[in-house]
Order: sequence, then C-alpha cells, then structure tokens
Amino acid sequence: MTTASSPGYPEAESGSARDTHTAVRTQSETKPSFKTSEIFVYAASVAAVLIASLAVGDGSDGVDRFPADQAWLYVTLLTIGYLISRGLAKSGSRASDDTRR
Repeated sequence: MTTASSPGYPEAESGSARDTHTAVRTQSETKPSFKTSEIFVYAASVAAVLIASLAVGDGSDGVDRFPADQAWLYVTLLTIGYLISRGLAKSGSRASDDTRR
C-alpha cells in the first residue's frame, strides 16, 4: 500500500523502513547561473566596459584616456565579483543529488 506523495517527493510505502516524513531533495535551492539576473548584469557590465574603452579613444593630446589594459583590468574585477556572488549564492545550498534518510 502506498501513501499519497507531495509534489517533488517520491511515494513511500507505509510500513516500510523508510519514514513517510522523510523527504528526498529533488532539486537545488539555487538556480543555475544562466537563469539568474546576475549573469545578465555581469554580461552587460563587461560589454559596457569594453565599449566604453573603444569609444573613449584618444584625447586631444593623443593620449588614450581609457586604454585596453585598464578595461581588461575592470573586466577581471567584474569577473571576480561575479564569481564571489555565485559562491555566496551556492554556499548555503545542497547539491541536487542530496537525500535525507
């Protein structure tokens, strides 16, 4: 005989060794990175930095006001910030194959 199951949880047989109050995790607490707004903000920021570096160009004295090496430094800093934010988002979540028994 089986008991009614909740959405996302497999059915458990009554009288089995498995407790009916034990839940099996079927998904992670956080979304994949490509489904978050963080990735879009990051991509837009990188594009903005690179476009700004290209658009600023040389000043009237012939000196590049926003050189490529400085733009790539900013892209690197944005990448570090993005990686830290994803690490913090994932730090409290369990992997999708975790089960509680």
